[in-house]
Amino acid sequence: MELQQNPNLLWFIVIYGLIMVGIGIFMSKKVAGSEDFVLAGKSLGPFVLMGTLLATWTGSGSISGGETSMAFSYGILPSLMMMLPTLVGIIILYVVAPKIRAYGKFTVSGILEAKYGRTSRNIASVIIILAYVGIVSYQMKGFGFILNLTTGMSVQTGTIIGAAMIIFLAMIGGLRSVSQTDAISGFLMVGGLIITVPTIIAVAGGWSEVVANVPESHMSSTGGLTTIQMIGYLLPSLFLLLGDQNMYQRLASSKGDKSAKRAQLGWLIAMLVISPSISLIAFASRSLFPNIDPGMALMATTVAMPMAIGGILLAAAASFIITTGNSYLLSAATNLTYDLYGKYVNKDASDRKLLSMTRIFIAALGIFSYLLISYFPTVLSVQMYAYTVYGAGLTPAVLAVFFWKRVNAVGGVSSMVAGVVATLTWEIILQKPFEVNSVVVAVPVAVIVLIVATLLTTNNYQTRSVTSNA
Repeated sequence: MELQQNPNLLWFIVIYGLIMVGIGIFMSKKVAGSEDFVLAGKSLGPFVLMGTLLATWTGSGSISGGETSMAFSYGILPSLMMMLPTLVGIIILYVVAPKIRAYGKFTVSGILEAKYGRTSRNIASVIIILAYVGIVSYQMKGFGFILNLTTGMSVQTGTIIGAAMIIFLAMIGGLRSVSQTDAISGFLMVGGLIITVPTIIAVAGGWSEVVANVPESHMSSTGGLTTIQMIGYLLPSLFLLLGDQNMYQRLASSKGDKSAKRAQLGWLIAMLVISPSISLIAFASRSLFPNIDPGMALMATTVAMPMAIGGILLAAAASFIITTGNSYLLSAATNLTYDLYGKYVNKDASDRKLLSMTRIFIAALGIFSYLLISYFPTVLSVQMYAYTVYGAGLTPAVLAVFFWKRVNAVGGVSSMVAGVVATLTWEIILQKPFEVNSVVVAVPVAVIVLIVATLLTTNNYQTRSVTSNA
């Protein structure tokens, strides 16, 4: 089937955009201060919290990379396996959530500082900003794909428009507005995907016709990938999720532990619908449009279905992309404000000044995100890089705070440095040998360094002392 633009689908995006902007402006008037801006006054109930967790996690990484690119490039089974790290991560966060709330910190850097000291905060802030800027950048490109598909405008021009919308929505109301738009987007996406799966399979001629039109390797368990390559695609999302500041920030914003637990259970159930649906839609797209960019696989199906269904799916995809982008942008700006500006530049900054600086940093990091995406050939490539920088650099040290009382500052800081250095060395200097993603090397290095450095520098007396002070 030939891929043709359908400008009429643009109306669904316009309507969605106007609704989101309207909600953002309305909620911005309720922002009472900087803490309210970044934690929504710790007022999120289970319904809104579930929606914002869902929408924040499932963005362009799934719509243009992740499950979508895996289904199109390697097959249905490798794509379905991409769901497993998310499910495992949600279950572990369910256990950790009360401890996160007990720490009462705005950022992951703040949690690390409480255990490892100021040096860990500084390193963590840099890691978070590097990773989150990368994540925001491919949300912008994902929106560019949508506008290219509907109007025929260049992906680059569409990316600029996506960047402007992401930056604006993050700036005006912070988590107050982001959480509300996230919740709407999350439920829109679930509904859109449920409708789309049977429709697109029928349009493609049925499941047997889909299977007949894809390469034979696409029906194998790994799609031609080696086991180590498959592991390299699975681990980055798990280690990002386990230490993701966005998730920690949202869990800390809930009304209480009960609300957080209900929201996480809802999130788990929703992911059991969303991830397989994305995989099936992208796999059917491989049968219909074998020569398109893998990142456009899901969105391309919108032009092959009845306009109402295609428009709902396109609006849903746009909603996840925009909400994920502004969530990660807000989180990165929060780090700059509280962990760097508030600590070193202006220690006596007023609440109003902190709020103003957060908005300025949102704009600056948003522009940087747009510039970054031009250096990566595909959404999937920047996704794996950003996830691993974060997952290897922070997650082992963060989880040790909650699960290993003996861990000390030397172990935590050494692990963070080792994880980032291993990632950059594998990806940039060695140019990803054997086409294996750096997570396979970087995470084990970070964990081993964490354990060895702690054991070599802590005796029993020091352990008791550090634990009592933590």
